[in-house]
Amino acid sequence: MRQTILGGVGFLAVAGVIVACAPDAQITTARKDYQQFCADCHGRDGKGDGALAASLDPRPADLTQIAARNGGSFPESRVMSHIDGYTTGTTHSAMPAFGDLLEGRTVLYDSGDGIETPTPWRLVALMEYLEGMQEG
Repeated sequence: MRQTILGGVGFLAVAGVIVACAPDAQITTARKDYQQFCADCHGRDGKGDGALAASLDPRPADLTQIAARNGGSFPESRVMSHIDGYTTGTTHSAMPAFGDLLEGRTVLYDSGDGIETPTPWRLVALMEYLEGMQEG
């Protein structure tokens, strides 16, 4: 009996560590996704000055100013739509759609309408990463 209880406590401790690390894993994945999919054009710091920026027309946006361009509010849903290509063709942009971000597991995401919708977790993580890049 004592062995069963100690085993259960050990399992809970390990499970707690895994859950505690989940946000870090999400941030790490978002950072890697940014470097893989965004940095060549938007630059390491999101200023629109990546290695390919000069060859693009129009030039890549300064991602640190998204909120500033929207009256101080970060438009989460619009940013995710732009990343996943949903808005492709409605704006003049050289930005490709990133289907890899749409693969795998989903999380429930409320875009502000009170309805939680299954949304690719990597897409949400990248949007949140961009939100964290905003400058005042």
